[in-house]
Amino acid sequence: MTLSVVIVGGLHADARRAAVARLLADVPGSVALHHDLETAVTGTVVRTVRDARGVRSTGETPLVDDCACCALREDLLPELERLADAGDTPLAIVELWDSVEPKAMAEVISAGGLTVTGVITAVDPALLLPYLGNGDDLAEGGLAAAPTDRRTVADTFARQLEYAPVLAVADSPEADDEDRELLAQLHPTAHRVPVGGPAGGSSLLVAAALAGFDVEAAAAAQHPACALLPAEADAHGVSTLVWHRDRPFHPERLYAALEDLACAAARSRGRFWLADKPDTLFHWDAAGGALCVESAGPWLGSLPDAAWELVPPVRRAAAALDWHPEHGDRCQHLVFTSPGLDRDGLLRLLESCLLTDAEYAAGRDAWQRLPHSFDTLLEV
Repeated sequence: MTLSVVIVGGLHADARRAAVARLLADVPGSVALHHDLETAVTGTVVRTVRDARGVRSTGETPLVDDCACCALREDLLPELERLADAGDTPLAIVELWDSVEPKAMAEVISAGGLTVTGVITAVDPALLLPYLGNGDDLAEGGLAAAPTDRRTVADTFARQLEYAPVLAVADSPEADDEDRELLAQLHPTAHRVPVGGPAGGSSLLVAAALAGFDVEAAAAAQHPACALLPAEADAHGVSTLVWHRDRPFHPERLYAALEDLACAAARSRGRFWLADKPDTLFHWDAAGGALCVESAGPWLGSLPDAAWELVPPVRRAAAALDWHPEHGDRCQHLVFTSPGLDRDGLLRLLESCLLTDAEYAAGRDAWQRLPHSFDTLLEV
């Protein structure tokens, strides 16, 4: 019997546990493995292995180099290998602790030679906006995965949500149409499966757990150069604005607008182009009022033709969609999603940050002499 591995994660712990319980009940012989990182700040991780009847074993493993993923790799992979070698377990459910992100663990498990057949993030729609709006550090809520963990609740939850192709959606009586619409717009391509209510979603959840998962494709879908971003939408008080331009930002004006732009939506992300740094693709990632800006490597238009053979096909395809005869794939592609989005005000602010006609006509040599306002932020 070949062991299938499904990852179930998410900061919404009750929804996550409900999804795991449903899988244990509906897949005979399945086993769930969970590493509790609540004690990670003191240097230990508690492992629990259980099936539908209850706990089978528990144990502790030390935190490795203050790294939760390292500890999980050192302890989780041997456990999964033992299950695979025994040959009597059809499905291993890796229930991630609250703030562990599925991308890292899917890559760890796949690199270990095991087959990840599904990645599921469990969500309570009523908690969606409160979590996306929470800019607190994970450590403030006892959710840090290691002593050095500096992530926030909002950005961690956003990545958990957007990486998984399947969302296990809790049957929450507090959720309304706005909550459900926000979920749909944040991750429109996700397969949403109900859990926690009537058993109608059981077969769908099992099918999702065994459907298959491409680790490389999932990573590419999150990379800012080729991410599959949400489309324009407006329903039930929730809007998604897609802003696409082929003119660079004025670095000083954009820098001055960062706070307003970061707070303009519950979630915004994408890629952007600074006039004074024309060869660098920048990643925009905002949630909870906090913005992360970082370099994501070169634009393909800045590379010599010979280098293109070294670029993954999905990246070349994404660049082709944005290709401009003069600028190549350099562009602005930002997406803002939120209830009550001030679309007109946001558009005016974004447009005001672009180079004016006169600044644009001055050309690249002049652009390079603009204030390098982002150097401190980027630690250049």
